Amino acid sequence: MTHSFDLLDTPYALTREHGAFFREHGYIKLKDVLSPDVLQHYASLITEEVLARNPLKDKPMSERTTYEKAFLQIINLWRVHTVVRRFVFSARLARIATHLMGVQGVRLYHDQALYKEPGGGFTPWHADQYYWPLSTPHTCTVWIPLQATPLEMGPLSFSVGSHHFEHGRNLAISDESEATLQQTLADQNFEHVTEPFDLGEVSFHSGWTFHRAGPNTTAQPRAVMTIIYMADGIRLIEPQRSEQHNDAAAFLPGLRPGDKAATPLNPLLYHEDWEQKK
Repeated sequence: MTHSFDLLDTPYALTREHGAFFREHGYIKLKDVLSPDVLQHYASLITEEVLARNPLKDKPMSERTTYEKAFLQIINLWRVHTVVRRFVFSARLARIATHLMGVQGVRLYHDQALYKEPGGGFTPWHADQYYWPLSTPHTCTVWIPLQATPLEMGPLSFSVGSHHFEHGRNLAISDESEATLQQTLADQNFEHVTEPFDLGEVSFHSGWTFHRAGPNTTAQPRAVMTIIYMADGIRLIEPQRSEQHNDAAAFLPGLRPGDKAATPLNPLLYHEDWEQKK
């Protein structure tokens, strides 16, 4: 069957130009990374788990905060569903992350499903690494739409090259981050890229790349699965804010500042040595 697990470990054809683009722009979109039948197979399982664990199912959209309107966020499904675990542990995806960042290997920080419901609101401008108590910027997220995602459904938008811009890194995802970064990034003339995603197309963005998403004005949920990667050897730093204390406790339990981020919750998903041993 073409949705065999084997596809998840088959190398994707990357070039040096792909890596150069990612490191210069802070993001990249890649087509045909996953096939339609693979996505359909895993989408049904991931969606089932998201609906079962939806913490907002009894809260009307009109009563939610901006953050709650933006998406349903279900974290670390790999720990509760063995088949989803196989998807999250994909060497194909982890290999892409490794080569784009120019590191030797990557570990899992965590996964998260991000479902923007019909009528769901915008996702404010933010940078993910605001939340992560990690020692280097060698982090990235793969954003995997589980269906074709037109502009009306709220695909990711990227501020090109903003991973080199430090202003605004102290802002949590919020109405404040949306207003402040919208103006600041425009003042600095950063290009703002908003494009639809074809089925099978995914994006990778750096932990410090500013990004947002528009509202979902369709009648269909915008189903997305994400996996966050960190370079093998990255270390825990002293958390700088409450959100980083929370992340350290949840995703790097038992570590002290200076320790390598390598707990049982952070398995090694790919390393260049694996190819050399084949």
